[in-house]
Amino acid sequence: MKIFEEIESEVQSYARSFPRVFNKAQGEYLYDEEGNQYLDFLAGAGTLNYGHNHPVFKEKLLEYVCNDGITHGLDLHTKAKGEFLEAFNEKILKPRNLNYVMQFTGPTGTNAVEAAMKLARNITGRENIIAFTNGFHGVSLGSLAATGNSHHRGAAGVSLSGVTRMPFDGYMGEGIDTTQYLEKVLSDSSSGVDKPAAVIVETVQGEGGINAASFEWLKNLETVCKKHEVLLIVDDIQAGCGRTGTYFSFEPAGISPDIVTMSKSLSGYGLPFAVVLFRPELDQWRPGEHNGTFRGNNMAFVTAKAAIDHFWSDDTFAKQVQAKGAYITERLASIVEKYGEGNFEVRGRGMFQGINCVNGDIAGKITRAAFKQGLIIETSGADDQVVKFLCPLIINEESLKKGIDIVEQAIKEVCAKEDEIPEDQDYFDSLRINKLKAVV
Repeated sequence: MKIFEEIESEVQSYARSFPRVFNKAQGEYLYDEEGNQYLDFLAGAGTLNYGHNHPVFKEKLLEYVCNDGITHGLDLHTKAKGEFLEAFNEKILKPRNLNYVMQFTGPTGTNAVEAAMKLARNITGRENIIAFTNGFHGVSLGSLAATGNSHHRGAAGVSLSGVTRMPFDGYMGEGIDTTQYLEKVLSDSSSGVDKPAAVIVETVQGEGGINAASFEWLKNLETVCKKHEVLLIVDDIQAGCGRTGTYFSFEPAGISPDIVTMSKSLSGYGLPFAVVLFRPELDQWRPGEHNGTFRGNNMAFVTAKAAIDHFWSDDTFAKQVQAKGAYITERLASIVEKYGEGNFEVRGRGMFQGINCVNGDIAGKITRAAFKQGLIIETSGADDQVVKFLCPLIINEESLKKGIDIVEQAIKEVCAKEDEIPEDQDYFDSLRINKLKAVV
């Protein structure tokens, strides 16, 4: 359609990688206007953990709308909100021995991060926030200050302050526990690092390149935070809601964050919805001190409750996700061993994994080749060098195998073409020349 070229902003990104007009979706599949089927390994950047238009959620939502359920209610008490809170408390928090209150923020992940950082600063009276290399927490100004990606930071238009960057787990190489560096600078009054209000961390850095923190590192981080009376914020916006094999990504590490941010798959249906969870004693907000017209989404309450009731009433679904995660690990390791030649590596955990392809040119060629075979899959990392697997958690075994087979075939094709480069021609020069030809 010409209308997209005529009136939509140049800021669009995913549409450039997948230039089709999509008009239908079900489960793990998307369909374009011409009826072509695509296996979706993007899943709304992790928003559609339960797939597209899950029939159980859809039935509940249609029933709610047909009965004239409240669509917008500011932060008024509604039946839909109450039932969601009850389900979340009884089936998510209590079984995990987590004692949190819930704040409804604006409907996106960055809204939740802004609220979490603001709350931490108000509670402690301190300004500084510790964030990590390659972290991604949103693109509104407060969240952007904690985001590492230079592409996003460069669009801010103003200086980004109030955050000190520390090396994430593995950033300095194997065998180096970077929490020891954090401990050192916080213990030294002359380190130049102001005592922070909070530390914000992703247990698996999605946009940063599928970098997974070890459980030991996360435990050590919590210990450092407690020692220095610094609040620990876990950004579970993309890694949470089952993506790593448990509802919260931090569960296997045995830590209890002071504050947790959630969004993306929380609604279960792709509806905008975000919350902040925090320990009751931290609930020091004054009424209306942090607000927003769209704080709380009643239709999202309905589908979020349906997701909890259907998938999280016991551990059956979690075990299924863990089994699929193990399969993904096995398949990706096999692919890397077969085609990697030391250039590829597997990253992540659970169903939140990726293949590091060293540079973005190769990763981009792989995803484009996969798209030609009917697979939608994106890249992540500082240089878009990681092929990122974000398929719906409900995907059946046949579709999962099919998707990984397509990626393997794409890698095989790309590797074969790369091998065609003359031995006496500099590899990176050849990439540059090819890119120039593509532009021309």
